[in-house]
Amino acid sequence: MKIDPNRLGFDIDGVVADTMHLFLDIARKDFNIRDLRYEDITCYMLEECLNLEEAVIESIVVKLLDGSRDEGLRPIPGAPEVLERLGADHGPVRFVTARPDDEAIREWMHRIMPLPPSHMDIVATGSFEAKASVLREKGVSHFVEDRLETCFLLQDEGFTPILFKQPWNREPHPFVEVKDWNELAALIDFPDRHS
Repeated sequence: MKIDPNRLGFDIDGVVADTMHLFLDIARKDFNIRDLRYEDITCYMLEECLNLEEAVIESIVVKLLDGSRDEGLRPIPGAPEVLERLGADHGPVRFVTARPDDEAIREWMHRIMPLPPSHMDIVATGSFEAKASVLREKGVSHFVEDRLETCFLLQDEGFTPILFKQPWNREPHPFVEVKDWNELAALIDFPDRHS
């Protein structure tokens, strides 16, 4: 499989942004929760797999989404470098997130990404179900996603999902899967001069 870089799109949280490590950092620093590990996050709906009060989970998620803790948000290793290659050669890199608002994540992306803002197209849909219409409008055929349920939704809409491997998506599935950005880069049809 070689993916046309002009038809490729990306989720942000769990693919570009290491959001769940920040979740754990906030749990430790703000709630003194010290016994959680990354591997414990075995499902996307955190209240289903973590032994935490729903109000605590909600409070942490609010801090994640409002940008107040973005100084601790790190990119997933390799993401900035691969995205820089895409943006330099192929114009705007397309990001579609289910976040309700793109302001905080857009600011973070501009800080960590070695691309000019004009080379990033970031859309917040507010829901997982709304991603398909944005991807269709943007001409995306392949989408890198960490939420397995969204991959199934996108497949049903005619897209080719690429699952970014995380502890919360370890169920059987039919999708191409990548464990890191090196594996993802190997699937992209970059010009020969970058090989």
